[in-house]
Amino acid sequence: MRRSLLLWCCAVFACGSFVSTFAQQGHPLTGTWSGDWGPTATERHPVTFVLNWDGKQVTGLINPGPDSIPIASVFVDVATWTVRFEADAKDAGGKPVHISAEGRIDDLGSYHRTLAGSWREGAAKGDFKITRD
Repeated sequence: MRRSLLLWCCAVFACGSFVSTFAQQGHPLTGTWSGDWGPTATERHPVTFVLNWDGKQVTGLINPGPDSIPIASVFVDVATWTVRFEADAKDAGGKPVHISAEGRIDDLGSYHRTLAGSWREGAAKGDFKITRD
């Protein structure tokens, strides 16, 4: 009887530890993501996203720092893990430029999951790939 109780307690503890470890990761988009975007394989621009799930929506910044760009909206389709970002920035001359990016999360179960897809910044079109740090 004692042995059964001991085994049961160990199983509950192990299962609880697994669940709490998985739960600590939170929303799949939460965290810092870094990578690049560009119109060609040789013309690339570094990009960093800092994303947070507040319990209702995903919010964040592109390239945090003095010239950071607030993300205006994030849409997540959990059926396909497709994500769409919209943001408004300024170009080097100070003119407004709209950024939209849409991609799919790969390696969802990995801490270092990736998000890759299409990128549009003003008239420039390209692709992007970012990895959660």
